[in-house]
Amino acid sequence: MNALTRIRHEGRRAERIAYAVGAALFLSGLAHAVVLLATGGSWLGPLSLRKAVTFGLSFGLTLASVAWATSFLTIRPRVRGVLLGAFTAASVSEVVLVSMQAWRGVPSHFDFETPFDTAVSMTLAGGGVVIILTVIGFTAAALVEPGPGAPSLRLAVRAGLVVLLVALATGAVMIGRGVVAARGGNPELAYTTAGSLKPLHAVAMHAILVLPALAWLLRFTRWPEAHRLRVVAVAVAADAVLTAVIGLESFAGIDPLAAPLPLTALSALAAVALAGTGVYAWSGVEPAVRFVRVPHGKARGR
Repeated sequence: MNALTRIRHEGRRAERIAYAVGAALFLSGLAHAVVLLATGGSWLGPLSLRKAVTFGLSFGLTLASVAWATSFLTIRPRVRGVLLGAFTAASVSEVVLVSMQAWRGVPSHFDFETPFDTAVSMTLAGGGVVIILTVIGFTAAALVEPGPGAPSLRLAVRAGLVVLLVALATGAVMIGRGVVAARGGNPELAYTTAGSLKPLHAVAMHAILVLPALAWLLRFTRWPEAHRLRVVAVAVAADAVLTAVIGLESFAGIDPLAAPLPLTALSALAAVALAGTGVYAWSGVEPAVRFVRVPHGKARGR
């Protein structure tokens, strides 16, 4: 409740817009999932409504995560507004164009059959560039500025942004490979080549939510900051190992579900360790929430 109150009353205008837009994009993904299930459409292939589902859910969640995580950074309000505004606009553009092409029954990426489809594909690529540049800006600010938060939170935000850049760089490689193949007259190869990197792109995409959320949860424990920092450091290391293993498999063309036993064991161990830090943090949260009186006779959590 405190987080929602802070967003409503203390959040900057660009942040509030980002949260609202993120929620709308997420709901768009859910709506497309309902349509896909109701119509019995295919979940596979470049023409499936699945892309509208995944883009809506992923961008909605990522936009809200970036808005929340970067709210802890020390950045001039005008710079923050420009970066977050550009990220928000690009996210909307990506989801709307992908959804539009899915409803038209044509591929959203690597489609150069008509001038209109070419314009859509190039706009999607341009939106990706904008997103990368804005995240680079946020990451630079996170690494340079000490920030007002606790060291554990700063580490989580910094690591989350760096891993998000890995996801975005992977997306750029996917697009580059696909465009070369499509321009070379082999659209099927474009989707196959780009698709092999999807596991890395997906795994790295949401560290910006998982790691800061862990650090935020640790604030509700009685543990000293030094201990919280160690827990976050374990989570960051586990996420780095998981991302590295999935990245190795993706670039080597290895299906994560059919990877050699050593790689499977290592990624499983990293995933368990990452999940374990969340369970451990939850176990340390105080069972009772203390309330203090605030003006106007309302109570809120400490």
